Amino acid sequence: MKLAVVGGGSTYTPELIDGFARLRDTLPIEELVLVDPAADRLELVGGLARRIFAKQGHPGRIVTTSDVDAGVADADAVLLQLRVGGQAARQRDETWPLECGCVGQETTGAGGLAKALRTVPVVLDIAERVRRTNPDAWIIDFTNPVGIVTRALLQAGHKAVGLCNVAIGFQRKFAKLLDVAPGEVHLDHVGLNHLTWETGVRLGGPGGEDILPKLLAEHGDAVAEDLHMPRAIVDRLGVVPSYYLRYYYQHDAVVEELKTKPSRAAEVAAMERQLLEMYGDPALDEKPELLAKRGGAFYSEAAVDLAASLLGNGGSPYQVVNTVNNGTLPFLPDDAVIEVQAAVDGTGARPLPVERLDPLYSGLIAHVTGYEELALQAALHGGRDRVFKALLAHPLVGQYAYAEQLTDRLVAHNREHLAWA
Repeated sequence: MKLAVVGGGSTYTPELIDGFARLRDTLPIEELVLVDPAADRLELVGGLARRIFAKQGHPGRIVTTSDVDAGVADADAVLLQLRVGGQAARQRDETWPLECGCVGQETTGAGGLAKALRTVPVVLDIAERVRRTNPDAWIIDFTNPVGIVTRALLQAGHKAVGLCNVAIGFQRKFAKLLDVAPGEVHLDHVGLNHLTWETGVRLGGPGGEDILPKLLAEHGDAVAEDLHMPRAIVDRLGVVPSYYLRYYYQHDAVVEELKTKPSRAAEVAAMERQLLEMYGDPALDEKPELLAKRGGAFYSEAAVDLAASLLGNGGSPYQVVNTVNNGTLPFLPDDAVIEVQAAVDGTGARPLPVERLDPLYSGLIAHVTGYEELALQAALHGGRDRVFKALLAHPLVGQYAYAEQLTDRLVAHNREHLAWA
């Protein structure tokens, strides 16, 4: 089995490598190719990756290359984890929206749109290269904004599934609070990427007992603290919103908070410099503890599970993924991409049925889906007017004057990445 990781020079990658090494019986990789245009980073990460495999006795071969075509050739699956523009672009995404009184965040709001505009054309180009070399390969997208990127891939006819670590993070945290094995926890997870709610927590599988009310009654403080939200919000909802819902439920407070502290991009950039220095140490043969602060917790477990299922090598029968709606949420277009529990096997991902949602959730999901459709049109076809309409449609913007100002700033800060600008 051959896997390729595009964006393999990311400081995330040792987390993925560690999972591949530990879970090699679930996903027996013979060749792993790390693809990245940044040769200096790639060699540091590749060297550590080889040492991790060697320490854990993994027999697979790790190859590094900057040649996308060579890297993805004959791959059974291709994982995408790239960041167009690097941390410098992320820093801008988190900064200029604040100048207009809007949330500065790299995956949602105006910053998220900027990331989508930079990313979608690059990802589609890579996917076409994959299709030319191996049309049967699965593409697993971890590149944000996952929902928009996955929708672009699926609409272009690629065999793609989107992946996010929010759900597996909740599963692991809930399992710890409940003192049960993670595999015993099944989430009724519903929404869009970075716009989801846990409407049920079941033990044993989709038909198991829903113990969410008990979980919130006994551990509500811990859950709320993890979300950085007041417990009153969680109690009144009676469900567990993702961390990203704080940008909607507490927008103005979050904007003021973001204005008074260093950006997450600045923190990550400093962390990456430390990590790359560590990766260059030939004595290091395991992922360093600092990597846990980088983000992407449990990404490797989720990626291994999904790849194993798609490649017919086992894996969990049910997983939270980003895939085509196809009637699952009847208030959305069939071609919308949703993030839900799905049955996953070698034929792809099929969403499990979802009970009728409270309008409190379905209304916001429909609103953001409309934005995502407009965002994808802007990413595919360009044009200032398309960018403006997408921003006007986003519930975190929504006002004409804000959309005008943000459009100007988005284009100015991303001109080098926008072919039409």
